[in-house]
Amino acid sequence: MNPQFHRHAIGAAVLFALSTLAHAQSAADGATLNTITITGNPLGAADAIAPVEALSGNALLYRSQSTLGETLQGLPGVSSTYFGPNASRPTIRGQDGDRIRILSNGGASVDASALSYDHAVPTDALVTDRIEVLRGPGALLYGGSAVGGVVNVIDNRIPTEPIDGFGGRVDASYASGSKEGSGAVVLEGGNDRFALHVDAFRRHADDVNAPTWLECSKGGVNVLQKRICNSASESRGGAVGGTLFFGGAGWIGASVSDYRSNYGTVAEDDVTIGMRQQRQAIEGEWRPGGFFTRIHAKASHTDYRHTEYEGGSPGTTLKNNGNDLRIEARHRAVAGFEGLIGLQSERTRFAADGEEAFAPHSRTRSDALFLYEELPLSWGKLSFGARTERVKVSSQGYPDDPSITRFALGERSFNPHSASFGLLYNVAPQWQITGNLAYTERAPKDYELFANGPHVATAAWEVGDTGLQKERSLGADIGAQWKSGPHNARVNAYWSKFRNYIGLTATGNLRTGEGESFARGSDEAALAAALDEELLAEYVYRGVRARFTGIEASGSLRLLGSDGVRPQAGGNLDLEWRADAVRATNTDTDEALPRIAPVRVGATLAWTSGPWSARVGFDHYAAQKRVPATDRAADSYTLWNASLGYRMKVQRASLLWYARVDNLGNELAYSATSILTTTVYPRAPLPGRSVKVGLRVDF
Repeated sequence: MNPQFHRHAIGAAVLFALSTLAHAQSAADGATLNTITITGNPLGAADAIAPVEALSGNALLYRSQSTLGETLQGLPGVSSTYFGPNASRPTIRGQDGDRIRILSNGGASVDASALSYDHAVPTDALVTDRIEVLRGPGALLYGGSAVGGVVNVIDNRIPTEPIDGFGGRVDASYASGSKEGSGAVVLEGGNDRFALHVDAFRRHADDVNAPTWLECSKGGVNVLQKRICNSASESRGGAVGGTLFFGGAGWIGASVSDYRSNYGTVAEDDVTIGMRQQRQAIEGEWRPGGFFTRIHAKASHTDYRHTEYEGGSPGTTLKNNGNDLRIEARHRAVAGFEGLIGLQSERTRFAADGEEAFAPHSRTRSDALFLYEELPLSWGKLSFGARTERVKVSSQGYPDDPSITRFALGERSFNPHSASFGLLYNVAPQWQITGNLAYTERAPKDYELFANGPHVATAAWEVGDTGLQKERSLGADIGAQWKSGPHNARVNAYWSKFRNYIGLTATGNLRTGEGESFARGSDEAALAAALDEELLAEYVYRGVRARFTGIEASGSLRLLGSDGVRPQAGGNLDLEWRADAVRATNTDTDEALPRIAPVRVGATLAWTSGPWSARVGFDHYAAQKRVPATDRAADSYTLWNASLGYRMKVQRASLLWYARVDNLGNELAYSATSILTTTVYPRAPLPGRSVKVGLRVDF
């Protein structure tokens, strides 16, 4: 742990605890302020100006998959980087990687998932209470890595409100497509003075069902099977947390968690990854009652490590250790303005060791100040904010083997700035219009600056550019929302223009496994045979001008049943619909940017009657033919799904029996947003038909 950060984090925590204890008695009779976590709006307002989607309860249960990307796939504007069934990260409005910030309870989630598509996100929906997705720039509150959007995974491991008594939930399920068995338990208890939280989960799956015959050479044996080769996985984890409450004065809590996973990488038949993440967090809130009505602080330390095994032998090992400190101080209304000021500090230390280490040992340090304000008005509200950062990225090369000199050494400093303006206008009791304008800057990441090595996940030799400048963007979003009883509809259109959009660009050269460079030519096959090794295409990180435009729409229409006021016999039948489209262009070349989702439309019939619920629906993905020359086009496909649930009461417990069928038609499909569609086609399609049955008990 960085000593300076350690002192800051511990000092802030101790000061916060002492302040809370000192004011506990004097504020014991004060009003309690319940905090509502709404990603993108730290003031907790119910009406959000930025487009935010939240999944919880049954909606999250029925959508949950083994990866975060696939769980959120299909939400308006959200797709997945799908690197097989075991690794996928959300893509929001065409942007992925380090432009999408993944948070854990509003704090940093340190891993290596943004570095490479085959690295899984160490989180599991089995022990998650809610997932919030902010579509559009979140850089104002969370830094440059949130320029495309934010995903906040909320698990209540540090309870933020008192718990009356004892309760929890138990989950158990089985899925036929991968013979997956999974289970989880969440237990919580307490009173108005303290709360405790304990959770644990486990998943185990074999190779996943495929809609076609596929080759597999795992273990040196060549076979044909209707399974995605090397897609088996096992994961487990858990956490313990607790909170002390001091009446109206505030609270302070802490948690420790552990996540472990072993899974196949799909791109290579004999390569698996063993991953472990350990995280300690402390969080609290003090309500002093003066000018600052609430001071909220959180700090965490994360140790992340994963090892890539080749045929059972350990190969490349990646480590990423990080610290995060975040303090927000909310002030009283001043001239009608309500808002807060905040401080965020992050430190990460990354190391990659082994033959396939394509990025050097590095350190990244960032410190930021931000401001967010809202002005409530008779017709709606206005919002604005600003953020300034200082980011330092340094490369230490490859210290474990001084003979490896391909990595550049040095340090780069950046000062990104961001600002935003928003408007919410209540046109009529049933109508709202929102608008957002944001200017954002992002500092290049360590690998974008200093990479120089083979990257199997992208089937390329990646080279960084130490001279890269800040990535700058200007974006606008306009939306409309209508609600009348059980009926609702939402639509958002957006536009973003980037200067210096950083991405991988092919140079036309080839590299050997030792890094020797050759010009691409007609003798490529002969050269590979003569060298007796596979050649990798050379790609460099370069900044280009880029433009993103798109539209998202969703809604629900009550076809039969209650009008929202008077219940009717026979239950309710709703039609839920959704559609989105995004177009992303490299405006320097007028060529499409890679891995952009196609036009998508979907609909679901949802029926509820007493304890019964049933759903059947489809999502249609149009063909994606607009791809760069280095990518493979993807054909259109339609995925059908259905579910059935029955909830019953047994004394104080609520039991939900459910069944879900994914890819009902067992359609063969390849994702346009997955790099596998280009690099290992046709060996990694989307999973085939799978029937999942499960039981959830809430008590």
